[in-house]
Amino acid sequence: GFFQSYAVEVDIKDASNATCLYADWMMKFLITYESNNGDYKNTTLNLSSNVTHNGSICGNDTQAALVAVQFGEGHSWSINITKNNETYQGDFITLTYNTNDTAVFPDAKRRGPVTVLVKDPLPPVQLNTVFVCHNSYLVEAENTTQIFWNVTVQAFVQNGTVSKKESRCPADTPTSAPTVPPTTANVTTASTTTLSPAPTSAPKPVENPDTGNYSLKSGNKTCFLATVGLQLNVSQDKPLLININPKTTVADGACGNTTATLKLNDGNSTLIGF
Repeated sequence: GFFQSYAVEVDIKDASNATCLYADWMMKFLITYESNNGDYKNTTLNLSSNVTHNGSICGNDTQAALVAVQFGEGHSWSINITKNNETYQGDFITLTYNTNDTAVFPDAKRRGPVTVLVKDPLPPVQLNTVFVCHNSYLVEAENTTQIFWNVTVQAFVQNGTVSKKESRCPADTPTSAPTVPPTTANVTTASTTTLSPAPTSAPKPVENPDTGNYSLKSGNKTCFLATVGLQLNVSQDKPLLININPKTTVADGACGNTTATLKLNDGNSTLIGF
């Protein structure tokens, strides 16, 4: 596998011993922390083999459902899920990591639990539908990057049976290339049939993106180097072509012992993670 971590499976039962909330997923955390000598270091927090889910609850029309897991040396993670009319949606994700865990934070300046609260970015899901996301996606906040993959979740399960109807995440949705070459404009149109006469001038050729040099440091040492030109071709209602401009793009991220994450933000709400 691309990531090394343990899977978590939570099957919450109601008073009649019927499944009311089901979740099966994998996750890991990249964390930047301050060491005793004042340097900032990057570490990777993985799930342990012993995971509990104390405090998880079914939820109802007036109370949010809660998936809560505890693992390792005092670490925990939870998400509360609310129901609204015909949909359910994650509300807030809470990660608490314990820097007293010297195996993960061997020389942390701050000792004890640290809690990070972040809004769940995923869209609502129809009731009686299971949310599935095989590809990885990131949630970032306060020097942490939470990575999730192989996710299967259904809250407010009806009749104790997990639905066979799926709602897939955007990362799992295949995209198709436009049927005409994209131009340098932000938006191009693609059509398979037309009765209009051919344009009098040919479209401009596709411009190659400028090459950028991006790097990350861990302390005083460079831990990640990338020299790359990036062009995004997003197929939605209309194809959208985006060249990433290295002059206005900021590199951020974290390097761990076995995993490194490079985040590029072009300042125009485009965030790319490697």
